Amino acid sequence: MAKPIHMMVRVLDEARSVDFYNKAFGLEISQRVDFPDFTLIYMKGEQSPFEVELTVNKGRTEPYVLGDGYGHIAFVVDDLEAEHARITSAGLGPKDIKQMTHDGKPFGRFFFIEDPDGYKIEVLQRGGRFS
Repeated sequence: MAKPIHMMVRVLDEARSVDFYNKAFGLEISQRVDFPDFTLIYMKGEQSPFEVELTVNKGRTEPYVLGDGYGHIAFVVDDLEAEHARITSAGLGPKDIKQMTHDGKPFGRFFFIEDPDGYKIEVLQRGGRFS
């Protein structure tokens, strides 16, 4: 059986991206691997072995074009309002909290934020399907 281990995004500025994922989600660098043409930075949190892999292509000066195929990565938190306030206080500009329903019943509460390269990240209230 396959086990998900990481997701990768290409980033323009290593320091800015590492700082964002640390401030927003408490991710720490678990490994940094430097190659001649690129660097891989693996980041993870305390509650999950799943990692976010930041790929920095050396010599790249233009922002990446994300296109219309990328969706988002999601993080689940215990207190959505507190995380929204904390992320707002950190100056990271989260969007408003929204609620989604299905068949007239609550399905999920969430907000989105974008990383320095424009990747969308969903932050969900823990519970139900999102535990």
